[in-house]
Amino acid sequence: MHTLFTWLGNRDIENMLNGQPAAIATTIAKSEAPVDKVVILANQYKEEWQKFKRFLQETAKKRGQTKIEINIFKAKIQSPIHYESIYQEAYKWLHGLSKESSLLSINLTSGTPAMATLSVLVGSGIHNSNFVQSTPKNELYKVEIPASIIQAPAKSVAKNTADAVINDLVTDKAFSDLTINSSVMKESVEKAKRIARTDVPALILGETGTGKELLANAIHNASLRCNEKMRAVNCGAFPETLVDSILFGHVKGAFTGAEKGHQGLFEQAHNSTLFLDEVGELSLAIQAKLLRVLQEDEITPVGSTKTKKVNVRIIAATHRDLPKMVGNGEFREDLFYRLAVGVVNLPALRERQDDIPDLLADISIKLNKQFDTDSEYVSKNISPKGINFIKSQPWMGNIRELMATIQRSFLWSDKDIITDTDIASAIISRVESKDAEDVNLSFSDKIDIVQLTEKYQKKYVLAALKASGNVKKQATQILGLKDHQTLSNWMKRLGIESDK
Repeated sequence: MHTLFTWLGNRDIENMLNGQPAAIATTIAKSEAPVDKVVILANQYKEEWQKFKRFLQETAKKRGQTKIEINIFKAKIQSPIHYESIYQEAYKWLHGLSKESSLLSINLTSGTPAMATLSVLVGSGIHNSNFVQSTPKNELYKVEIPASIIQAPAKSVAKNTADAVINDLVTDKAFSDLTINSSVMKESVEKAKRIARTDVPALILGETGTGKELLANAIHNASLRCNEKMRAVNCGAFPETLVDSILFGHVKGAFTGAEKGHQGLFEQAHNSTLFLDEVGELSLAIQAKLLRVLQEDEITPVGSTKTKKVNVRIIAATHRDLPKMVGNGEFREDLFYRLAVGVVNLPALRERQDDIPDLLADISIKLNKQFDTDSEYVSKNISPKGINFIKSQPWMGNIRELMATIQRSFLWSDKDIITDTDIASAIISRVESKDAEDVNLSFSDKIDIVQLTEKYQKKYVLAALKASGNVKKQATQILGLKDHQTLSNWMKRLGIESDK
């Protein structure tokens, strides 16, 4: 498919209104290879978009093209000369279009000089792109940009500065899906950004539901491998009998049912990134096989005697305590140190209080859009009291649990405002019963069992008060006490002051 990417220029609209072609129409009419798809980014003239599309379709029809696809999208830029936002739009669209096109033509005539300049910067790094330009007399010609022009400035301080700015823009764009207001999250993301600028293996640690795969995607998208698709697999789903085939592939006839060859994940991720989610779930046997390929950078498909070189960056993640597993002999020490080069700890949601309001705003937008297909659905927002209640909860399942809870509250309520009561009703009770650890005492040991038990009582009472928003009636139910007077007596004995 031949795709034309272009910005919408003043001349394109002015000439169209006078029945004359300009750069975009000229490219469609005179391109050496017929254009199959046109993507136009515009930040003005919205009232003329449909008319301009019809004008371009008529231009294509004169050339015998009746099935050309023409799209005009609103450019998310701050102004026609705002380099940062123009770069982000050009980068997103050009890299996306290059993946679905055999040839990507970039029009440099339409739009502002900033738009043309940044299109050249981005487009020069895309293998299947070329540049076209038209003259005032509507003559079309290709623009050949010698490699020396792109490479020569690399020796100058100015180019190094420009590279730094562009790299920062790419990095910021890659991490834009993350909510980063809290200090703990800022610290984690700053480490991830540094890791993204290198090609070292990365290990993301964090509780279930904290967004480890989202961070892995951000690291990949900010890395030099971003033009290739990241591959991902949940290691907990590896069946022992098929792990070799899944990771390293197999040739036809390698085993019963292998009717054709199959590329394994390492080969699929060649020159890209392989995300190993829940790497702590791997068996020791699989760990040994994984370590070998990481050491040798080569694989041997099942049923083959020939090795294949692979160039893969590994990002692993787990909610388990890998150092403890190493100490217990459950995870190979050599594999751990092979993976744990760039280590990032993702904080739990309860540690990210400053992120919660923005997270809730994003979740609300997504859910309102999801439920909007129901004609009786009422768009919803969460009340300030509801937000404060959410902040008071531990969210052991983190963002995943929060998302599911908000989804239930939106689904069950017919109101446009979701309250703390709605959220409380949507929370699924989860009672974690843990057997007490074995207690071993020697003959000479001395303990204060009263002080020890009171310490745990105080912790649980404080936790219940926090979870209930300091409502004694609710806290009493959480703790399984007889009545709120009993709770008051406990609080007095344990030195806990009531806020209500």
